[in-house]
Amino acid sequence: MRASREWLRQIQHAEIALQSPEVRGDAARVDALLHDDFAEIGRSGRLWTRDEILAMLADETRGESPQTAEWQFTELAPHNVLVTYAIVREGDVFSRHSSIWDLSSSEPRLRFHQGTRVAEH
Repeated sequence: MRASREWLRQIQHAEIALQSPEVRGDAARVDALLHDDFAEIGRSGRLWTRDEILAMLADETRGESPQTAEWQFTELAPHNVLVTYAIVREGDVFSRHSSIWDLSSSEPRLRFHQGTRVAEH
């Protein structure tokens, strides 16, 4: 399977949605977007399980959606797409992110995510 432009658009939309206060505060929507085997390595280096992320988001103070840039999509295997992008703040890259999305169901589901802080220049 080659990831179509429509799949890539859906993945980008879902990735951005997961950063929005509205979706982060909607436990059912987050649950639907995260793969059953989801794991995350946060910007601090901590490994988070799916259950830990769901619990953390339930208690999270809501902020604004971050600005993103430098989106790239790479098909790793049938039904698996690597997404990389940067979160920018005031025009400078603040952190870089990578995600693996599973496309084997009717909507993309996030299987893995990692965020890495970028040292100030």
